Amino acid sequence: MSLGLVCQQCKEPLQLDASLIDLAPSAYDMIVGTLPPSSSHVGKSIPDSKKLAHLPAPASVKSTWERAQSNGGFIDQPPALSSRAQGKQPQRSLLPNESFVLLQDSVIRDMPPPTSPPARSKKGSIKSRNTPVKPTTPQSQTQFEPDQTNPSPLSHHLRSTTRLFNFLSTRTEIDHPLCSECTQTLLANLQGQLEETKKERDGYIAFEKEVRKERDRVIQNMSKEDAEKRIEKLKAEEHATIEQLREAEREREHLDEELRALEKDEKALEAEEAEFWRSHNDHLLAAEQQASQLATLRAAYAADSATLEKLERTNVYNDAFCIGHDGVFGTINGLRLGRVPGVPVEWAEINAAWGQALLLLYTIARKLDYTFEHYRLVPMGSFSRIEKTTGDKASYELYGSGDLHFGRLLHNRRFDIAMVSFLDCLKHLIDHIQSHDPSVEFHHQISKDKIGDVSVKLQFNQEEAWTRSLRHVLLALKVCLKWSTT
Repeated sequence: MSLGLVCQQCKEPLQLDASLIDLAPSAYDMIVGTLPPSSSHVGKSIPDSKKLAHLPAPASVKSTWERAQSNGGFIDQPPALSSRAQGKQPQRSLLPNESFVLLQDSVIRDMPPPTSPPARSKKGSIKSRNTPVKPTTPQSQTQFEPDQTNPSPLSHHLRSTTRLFNFLSTRTEIDHPLCSECTQTLLANLQGQLEETKKERDGYIAFEKEVRKERDRVIQNMSKEDAEKRIEKLKAEEHATIEQLREAEREREHLDEELRALEKDEKALEAEEAEFWRSHNDHLLAAEQQASQLATLRAAYAADSATLEKLERTNVYNDAFCIGHDGVFGTINGLRLGRVPGVPVEWAEINAAWGQALLLLYTIARKLDYTFEHYRLVPMGSFSRIEKTTGDKASYELYGSGDLHFGRLLHNRRFDIAMVSFLDCLKHLIDHIQSHDPSVEFHHQISKDKIGDVSVKLQFNQEEAWTRSLRHVLLALKVCLKWSTT
């Protein structure tokens, strides 16, 4: 007959045999009536005094165990069993229910659950393969209680079995029912705990007998004077021990004060260390910023130094007045100065070249802070002129024209006078430079209207000679410019 019960330890389905199912109410009442009533509920342990009161043991055994419990589990506080006492342990049988005083609270909870479900059912615990498994606890088992107003044919068996299992569960710390394998495991654990408790009890009894024999022997052999001396000695030892204890307490208080002082110093050091690391981090950040600024300044200094070196190597006057040659022509800033047969050079280019030459002479004199005595230079590009500052204070145009009418002939004559005046100013400037630096060498000497061996006049002169004289003028200007800018 299946009641849908499962093992409360391994959760295997159970079936009850006929002897338990057909248990008569009188037999159940007899089982319950033979045991003492329990006031505890499920899962709550019974105090040791009540457990000991319910045990059917002799009064001497109960008094012995009460003394053991009052002394913390020992009789007369034994530190350990001596070898002689262990060799004199008496061997006697265990009284009924005697060792279960200490086992009831600890044995059941130490039972390990089975590692695997039982392989097959044994007698009194038959597995049901067709009955669905449903866990059952003592609380949930009460749900199987039949309705009193509408009983079923199985109500008596279900009610009796549930009450019996609930009763068993209240007496132990493990729920019931249990299968055969779990019951065997429980019994094996109980048996092992029982054997250990027997040995422990026998050891206590032997130690108690040894202590009593030793005490009786000391009392018999000690006289009154010896006892008084021993008492005085023990009192002196007690007084010395109390003094040592007080000294130890004073030392402990002193150490506590030192510890508090050290903790205070430690906190101060921790705060100082934190402040130090904050300051250290600030210094590191400031050092990194200064290093970054230094690197920036060094990079800027390197760039500026390179620019300065480049500028130092650069001569702005050479760039502003580039003197060179183009075949037989001397050039200034790419403008040809002169005329030769077969190479038509426009007068506009010649006049512009003369304007650049006059501006160069004016610039060199100004840089050297030199003032011409008889002339004033007026650079005006292609229409530059030279003014005389003494005598009739005439003004001569330093530009020419290719027209052949009579008016232009007079103008060309003034053009020749302007070129001779330019040559005169160049001669005075060369003399000024040589007066400061005699090592400066000029390739052509200037005498009146000639430079070298050719005249700078255009009238009554060949174009090739005139062009060569103008090339000499530009060469002299280049030497003056180099000396004045170095």
